[in-house]
Formats: sequence, C-alpha cells, structure tokens
Amino acid sequence: MKVVYFTHSLASCWNHGNAHFLRGVLRDLIARGHEVQAFEPEGAWSLENLLGDAGEAGLAAYRDAYPELTSTTYASGADVAAMVDGADLVLMHEWNAPALVAEVGRLRARGARFTALFHDTHHRAVSEPDAITAFDLSGYDGVLAFGETLAEVYRRWGWGDRVFVWHEAADVRLFHPPQVEQHRDGLVWIGNWGDGERTEELTRFLFRPAQTVGLGLDIYGVRYPRAALETVRGFGADYHGWTPNAVAPQVFARHMATVHVPRRFYIDTLPGIPTIRVFEALACGIPLISAPWRDSEHLFRVGQDFLMSETEDQMVDALARLRDDADLRASLVKSGLETILSRHTCAHRVDELLAVLDKLGASRRRTVDA
Repeated sequence: MKVVYFTHSLASCWNHGNAHFLRGVLRDLIARGHEVQAFEPEGAWSLENLLGDAGEAGLAAYRDAYPELTSTTYASGADVAAMVDGADLVLMHEWNAPALVAEVGRLRARGARFTALFHDTHHRAVSEPDAITAFDLSGYDGVLAFGETLAEVYRRWGWGDRVFVWHEAADVRLFHPPQVEQHRDGLVWIGNWGDGERTEELTRFLFRPAQTVGLGLDIYGVRYPRAALETVRGFGADYHGWTPNAVAPQVFARHMATVHVPRRFYIDTLPGIPTIRVFEALACGIPLISAPWRDSEHLFRVGQDFLMSETEDQMVDALARLRDDADLRASLVKSGLETILSRHTCAHRVDELLAVLDKLGASRRRTVDA
C-alpha cells in the first residue's frame, strides 16, 4: 500500500506535538512493507522556529532516531494530483492550508482511487470551530479524531459512522525505559507554555507543589514569555528551553518523576483526551502524577498506571509519597509500561488504521453492489 501523509512538518517537533505520533506511525507502516511519503510545506512555521532556535543542529536528533523517515517539501501552487499519484491512502492533518485540504478532497470526489482521511489532533474544533468548519471536507471518506469527545463533535457535524477515534500513542522503538538505570533526581516537565491557558494549573499542580516538597524541577519547552520565565525562576525551577522530542527518553531517564498538566480544553470541553506526553512518559518508565482530567474512555488504570491529584494538597502529598517510596515508584513504572505495551503503541494504532480502511472499503463495496 502507498500512503501519503500531508503534515505541517515531519522534521520539526517545535511546538508541533503531532510530529511525535506521526513519526512512530509512519515508521511502523514502513516496517510492515508499506510505501510511505510525507509532504510538508515550504516555510513551515514549526521548522522555521526550530531553525531559529537551534539551527540545523536542532534536526540532528530526529535524523539520528528516524533514519528511515524523510519528507518532501512543496511550494505553494504545487501539483497536488502528482503528489498523490498512485496513493492508496491519503492522510491530511488538520494543521494544513485550506486550499490543500480542499484540493485533495476534490481529487477524491472526481474519482481518485485513494481513501482520503482527515486527521484531527487538536482542540480547534471546540476552541476555534470556524477554523475547522472552513475546511472543505466534502470529498473525504472519513475523519480520524484523537478522542471520543472530539469524534462526537464531528458526528454532530454530520459525519456519523465515518468518524473514527484514533488516539495518539507511544513509539516504543524510541520511547522505552533506559537499558541501564542511572541516578534519578527531581522532577521534569516537558511542555510548551502556549497562550497562558494553563498558567494557574501549572502553579497549583507543578511549580508550588515541587517547591513545597523540596524537589528540584527541570522545565523544557518553548513559547515561554518573560512573565512565564519569571514565574519559573520565582519557584526555583530551572528552564532549559527547547529540546528535541527524540531525546525526551534521555531526559526522562535522569528524573525521579514527571507531572502531566493538561490544557484547559482537555479538561472542560474535550475530556478524555490525555495527549501524547502521557503515553510517552509511561512508555519511558518514569512515574507520572497528573493534574485532574477525566479518563472517560478508560485508556489507563488511574491510581495504578499513574497517580491523579485533584487538588494542590493532593499533589503535594503524592510527590512526597513518590519521593519517599521506591516501591511505589517501581509499581507505577511496571503498571504504566504494561498498559502502554498492551494497548497504546504506534503499532496498535496502525492496526486500528488498517481496520478503518477495511471498514470503509466494505462500506464502499456495499454501495457499489446496491
């Protein structure tokens, strides 16, 4: 099967979390013998920022970790028909230009033989619905949504049984516990500051609890304005700037535990979506404590795979317990890794993707036979 994926960037993970999951999925498809081609636009915002932040050397970790992956850069006005020629499956990520999205749909509607799927891994369907409804998806065969609550949005928009839940997952070829354990110390948080939509939560569930318990805290991420950096320093945490996602396993391996602080949209309006960091952290064998979110799809065993703290006091207590109880840390690592390996790897998601194609193919065959 020939698979074409249109992404904002495969090479850059600078404020582009979809690249994490995409790399693992494409690598697994290649390992199964499928032909894969990824396209990204010239001047991609994420890549431009990565190069401005770290230079060409900032791409080295990705290239070293994923030697089998490449992407083709295209200019505005490129021949889209030529780009998808011979494809059996075309996946279109939502972080793409509306004109490109529409053109792939038009090609499909005019009889192109590929299956066209729109892949949504963001909260814009609820935070900026006009940005998503502006896409012309009329020619697409289906939608892949990274959580049930997001899938329900598309069902309300008329997609019915042509929207499929396709959660993110861990690429366990890269994200796994260290071969040799080293000394671990303190907490780590890998996350972008964003637009301030979780500033209060970071203070209540990360900065202040770490300071209260007396645990060192290392912060990695981008888009930290001056006020955010002052907050980080004010709580005694160390800010290290951007780090390639491909080296995140090494970062996790140096720390006792990590904390997950979901963005507000994934608490209030899209509950049940953990986002990629939970999968990756558990795959790396680091104990995880999360600020509150509702695991409505029962993806994990809360309290067994990781700890959930509903209040700041609970977070302080959980951090103290983790600091003092090596058996608790070991139990969380064992359970979390077990859940990832049994349910949430990129190989599992490729299986799910192939099942979606089988279902859509069967549906088309029924339509033709009728």
